[in-house]
Order: sequence, then structure tokens, then C-alpha cells
Amino acid sequence: MMDVDLSRDAGAMRSIFVKLGLAAPDETVSATALTGGVSSGIYRVDLRSGSYCVKQALPRLKVAKEWNVPVERVFHEIAWLRAVHAIAPGQVPSVLGADDASKSFVMEFLGADHRNWKAEMLAGHVDAGVASAAGDLLGRIHAATSDDAGLARAFATDANFHAIRLEPYLVETARAHPALAGHLHALVGRTAATRRVLVHGDVSPKNILIGPNGPVLLDAECAWFGDPAFDVAFCLNHFLLKAAHLPRHRVELMAAFRAFTGAYFAHAGWERPGSLEERVATLLPGLTLARVDGKSPAEYLDEPERAAVRRVAISLLQEAPRRLDAITDRWTREFTE
Repeated sequence: MMDVDLSRDAGAMRSIFVKLGLAAPDETVSATALTGGVSSGIYRVDLRSGSYCVKQALPRLKVAKEWNVPVERVFHEIAWLRAVHAIAPGQVPSVLGADDASKSFVMEFLGADHRNWKAEMLAGHVDAGVASAAGDLLGRIHAATSDDAGLARAFATDANFHAIRLEPYLVETARAHPALAGHLHALVGRTAATRRVLVHGDVSPKNILIGPNGPVLLDAECAWFGDPAFDVAFCLNHFLLKAAHLPRHRVELMAAFRAFTGAYFAHAGWERPGSLEERVATLLPGLTLARVDGKSPAEYLDEPERAAVRRVAISLLQEAPRRLDAITDRWTREFTE
């Protein structure tokens, strides 16, 4: 459990900023809660020294099904942000300090010149150039961290990753679909056993801001040294889900899917690209089904859309395609307006 709840303890919030030297001892520190996340308390704090963002890990996520996760994940998120800042400066927020007692940290606040990619896509603004830049960023992170023994030791967060990602997505979906449990548990086992790069774990449009200098990747609390296929499939999943929700933008979304993969795989030199693509392609339908029947369903899908996504995802999961174009071709046939 958290020792301190920053949503209720203004004194603790003030203490963090004073200790970090970001607020004067006599300065009033007030926080405004920000929306959008289910796993953390996120706040904006405006001071004389500037505007800041505070993130505090929650022990129970804000979803309908019970989902408890270790709050210590915040320290791996901080470590991921610092490691990636050295690889892609300006494309992750700068960490300004941490507070052990409240399991929280302070980072720079990114303002109105940064737009949320999920909000843009749901509004029908689909830009393949943004997708290409995001794929390029993820590819550079994976390439720079591949087979790094030091990072493998620092991010041996297998238990956290299972609790935050594999169990609520794939294992929970296996409970909802017992006939598919063999397929889904095989994906869990393969993913857990593959350790090649520094994985973000939540590469989702909601966690990517479109800034003046390119995409900025947020929310690395699932950080793990593991299978790059998870990050790739996790992001590609959102193009599929949004194509089911917005069939009139299917052409642009499938173009964005291909732009992301093209830019990403240009960096994938640590293993045979065909092997990596096969892992992505076979994992993707499982993650798609999980966004209907797992612990974190996509909130924008209505019931007919959910039923259609479920039907196609089950079929693809059983077929186990080895190529991503087999998935985009099937999605194009099924979700044409």
C-alpha cells in the first residue's frame, strides 16, 4: 500500500517540491489532478519556478475488474525514462526528482504545444508521418538496448510485467475464453521467456504526445527487459481497434500501421526480422481480443464493434498468421465502411 496519498495530503505534495528545490519554503503548492490514466495519480503543479507534472503509482488500477499491482514499479519507470533520455533526448519527459515515501516522481510538464495522439486519431486526424516517427523512436530504443547485460539485470522485472501486462491481458482473456486458453497461455510463456531489449510495455497512442520535435513517449511503468514483439504488437493493436471503430478512416489507419512497422523494422538488426515479425503477428490477435475481454477493454468500442473485433481476433488467433500483412488484409476485408 502507499504510505502517502498525494490526492489527499497537500502537505506531502508541498514537501516534495520544497525538498527538490522547486518551491520556496514559504510558497503555496497546489496541485490539479489530470485525467486520462488508470494506473496512477497524475497532477499538474504550477509554481514560480515553472510548471511540473507529478505521477504517483496506485496500488489498484481504476478499471471495472479487480487489478492490483505493485507500486514499486514507479522506480523502474524512472529508470526507464532516464535510460531512454540518453538515447532519444527530448522524446521522453525529463525526470526532475523522486519521492520514495509516496512512490512518486516529478517530471517536466509538457504543455499546449504537445497533442495527445489517441485524441487526434479518435477525432479522425490520422497521420502516417506521426506513425512512422513513433515506429522509428521505438526501433531506436530497442536497437540501442538490445542484448545489454546491464539493462537486463536492472530491468529483471518479470513479476511486475506479468502482474501489469501478461496476467490482465492474456491470462484474463484465457479465463473468458477457455477454448482459446492453450493459444493464449502459449503466448504468455513465449513472451515471458524472450529477453532481448528494454521494453516500454505500454506503447499506446494515449501515451504518446505529438510535439514540435516529434513524438514524446510517456508512462513506462511496465518497463521490463524482454520481448520487443510486445511493444510492437501493443501499439499496432490500436490501429486495428480504431479501424473497427472508425471504418471511414480505415485506409489511413492501415497506412499508419504499415508506416509504423516500416520505420520500426528498419532498426531491428539484433535478430532475424522474420522471426520478430512472426512473434508480433501471432501475439497481436491475442492482444486485440484482450482489449475486448481482458481487464482493460477499449472504452470507445460499442457492443457491435466489440462483437466484430472479438470474432475476427478469435479467428486470427486460431490461424496464427506469420506475416503482419495477413492481419491488415483481413482487417481491411472485415472493416470496410
